[in-house]
Amino acid sequence: MTLDDYLKRRRWFETLIVLGFMFMGLFANVLIVHIEMGRDGNPYHTWMPWALEGSSHLALLIMVPAVLAFNARYPIRVDALRTSIPAHMAFSVVFSAGHVAIMYGLRKLIWRVYSPDAPYVWPEWLREFGYEYLKDFRTYIMLLALVYLYNFIIRRLQGEAELVAEGREQDTQQSTSERFLVKKLGREFLVRTHDIDWIEACGNYVNLHVGERVYPLRDTMTRIGDRLSEQGFQRVHRSAIVNLERVVEIRQFDSGDGEAKLNSDIKVPVSRSYRRALRERLN
Repeated sequence: MTLDDYLKRRRWFETLIVLGFMFMGLFANVLIVHIEMGRDGNPYHTWMPWALEGSSHLALLIMVPAVLAFNARYPIRVDALRTSIPAHMAFSVVFSAGHVAIMYGLRKLIWRVYSPDAPYVWPEWLREFGYEYLKDFRTYIMLLALVYLYNFIIRRLQGEAELVAEGREQDTQQSTSERFLVKKLGREFLVRTHDIDWIEACGNYVNLHVGERVYPLRDTMTRIGDRLSEQGFQRVHRSAIVNLERVVEIRQFDSGDGEAKLNSDIKVPVSRSYRRALRERLN
């Protein structure tokens, strides 16, 4: 399987990767709990370690999309550490509260079914939540670290773009804004602006969609939109810019928003605030 094949189905593969990590962690922790309970010498049911760790991992799995969505909204960037770090510190409390609430509810339900005479309770909620938060904070940091490591590896494999620097430009008749230098696994090659189909916001980066390939560029949508406006590109959404030569159809929805269909059959969202400007540019 090639990298392009992986990227076409990356959401499915990423889901399988997350599930794989969850199941490995579940089985490892269940084994640890079995050993610890056996050392205590107190009798216990074999379903208890599975109930304890299963409820925790299921609750964590439910909270993962919220972490990814929040990180996409507030990515950790060097130029925005004063806002992103406090934001993630605050969200770690929300993450822990959600994890604990779901986990506790699942355990209450399981104990009601399998041990009705000895219900599952936390006598000291504040202390228990403090203990769980310390573990959840560590999990939250590890999860973010894995996300950024994974994105770094993907960017290195698929190639990372940058504007051609002044002085590296070989054709003096062509503006540096008309081509991008892509670095991929030690190789460098040029991507011309008119080959780009559309541009998508992605955290600290914008993704340049060139046919079936995607090249991350460390830039903002505002800067790249202003830079390429005279090259035939138009902002159509807060997270999308299109090459006007690729647009073949515009559809409007009842909500006022719409979508632009490209000649590659890709559909790009168009918000109502940008739709009029898009029509004027196309006309």
